[in-house]
Amino acid sequence: MPDVQSPSIGPGPIQRDDRIASIDVLRGVAVLGILPLNMQSFAMPGAAYMNPTAYGDLEGANYWVWYCTHLLGDLKFWSIFSMLFGAGIILMATRCEATGRSPAGVHYRRMGWLLLFGLLHAHLLWYGDVLYNYALCGMVLYLFRKWSARALLALAAIPLLIDCAVSIGFGWLLVSADVPEMRAEMSAAWRPTAEQIQAELEIYRSGWLQQQPHRMSAAFFFETFLFFFTLGWRSAGMMLIGMALYKLEVFSARRSWRFYVTLLAIGLLVGLPVIAYGIHRNESAGWSLEYSFNFGPLYNYWGSILVALGWTGLVMLVCQAGGLRSATRPFAAAGRMALTCYLLQSIIATTIFYGHGWGRFGHFERWQQLWTVVAIWTFLLVFASIWLRSFRYGPFEWLWRSLTYLKWQPMTVQPANVE
Repeated sequence: MPDVQSPSIGPGPIQRDDRIASIDVLRGVAVLGILPLNMQSFAMPGAAYMNPTAYGDLEGANYWVWYCTHLLGDLKFWSIFSMLFGAGIILMATRCEATGRSPAGVHYRRMGWLLLFGLLHAHLLWYGDVLYNYALCGMVLYLFRKWSARALLALAAIPLLIDCAVSIGFGWLLVSADVPEMRAEMSAAWRPTAEQIQAELEIYRSGWLQQQPHRMSAAFFFETFLFFFTLGWRSAGMMLIGMALYKLEVFSARRSWRFYVTLLAIGLLVGLPVIAYGIHRNESAGWSLEYSFNFGPLYNYWGSILVALGWTGLVMLVCQAGGLRSATRPFAAAGRMALTCYLLQSIIATTIFYGHGWGRFGHFERWQQLWTVVAIWTFLLVFASIWLRSFRYGPFEWLWRSLTYLKWQPMTVQPANVE
């Protein structure tokens, strides 16, 4: 989650007064918005994320928590993160080039350390890590940073369509071909047996060492098969869109209010109905493996891009309203500490749900998970706001910058800079 910065300042990490506030706010909204989705994976067996009928009650309040979370959040905030990451690639390079310094070394050190953070996060704490994914994509997409906005948008369509084609291809193979081994593996991932569910519950209710084989196996699957066949293509496409939107000044709240209202309207009037229809189709199919595993997610796959743009438009409109600055300040603080907030979510949630902590894995229904999300949101907003009164960076941001720039960065805020 790279910092967004003004290209006019000198080499070195971004300084407080050079930040673009609207991007910090948007990043803060995204890092908080991704938690309700990840919470399902923290709190329940992995199959429940893709197939809500795989585990737990899906009636009443539980259903509506899942429905609203899927409709408004699933893939949307990940898309915003990816877009901002793409914007950050351009910003970092532009800033270095403006001072006559080659950006390649800084960029690839930055991506290399992020890759290591992602590997440690995934294999030691939670297999659903996204940092590894971002780092690998960032290493490639750096090469396209000087393309025009129009060319970047055209290029973005290629990885997005490849990801979609892979999903459709696997779906048709599953439906039309005699592939018992593939069907059995997909069935286990989509609708595990009671024995498989119980085994996963016992693993994550046990100690950290007992969890490790399953966590490492799942992380390796995410980092190899899922990355090369699905996650990497989606992330790359959204990063390219983000690079284009930065060049079009969308993220800096400099476009007209009509432009942002149009983005919001597209998300509300086009994106949300498409996703709602996709939910209806999945429910009509009984969340079957043959339909819902590969074909069913495609409505959200494309609709989520429009809703992510709608969220972006809404946040930019709020940022343009000067009277709401005090309300956005906590979100900007969370955005400045996005890496720390992201990792703290995993630390807190795994402590609550995994056996090395309170061991509540599989015990919280979806409505209870929502209240857990609200509690963590509150903590992160308060923590980030208080922390940045005294320190320039979040603790993980400070470490990342120090490693990237090959020198320990100053941590404390000078009294004159404290708001």
